[in-house]
Amino acid sequence: MRKLTKEKRAIRAIAAKRDEDIDFSDVSPILDWSGAEIGKFYRPKKKPVTMRLDSDVMAWLKADGRGYQTKANQLLRQCHGLLHAREELERQWPTAPPSQEKRSSVY
Repeated sequence: MRKLTKEKRAIRAIAAKRDEDIDFSDVSPILDWSGAEIGKFYRPKKKPVTMRLDSDVMAWLKADGRGYQTKANQLLRQCHGLLHAREELERQWPTAPPSQEKRSSVY
């Protein structure tokens, strides 16, 4: 087994502490969160895929130049979020009001 460096030993010692045992008295509290960015440091693992898309969809995605794959990923992630939110609503309200017909599960 390899020896731990001094830095890694220090990191492990801090990680082993409970939150209530850490002294934050010398750290000023953050009062203004207006400049905070959600998800700035979170990067989900990417997986290369091959997809067959209609040519007009590809033209639309590539119309803004570079980043069409990122744009497609963002659109799919938003759609996934909307579908997940809809499923949660359907779990909370299992029957639709009589005035609305149940739509296809595609959208």
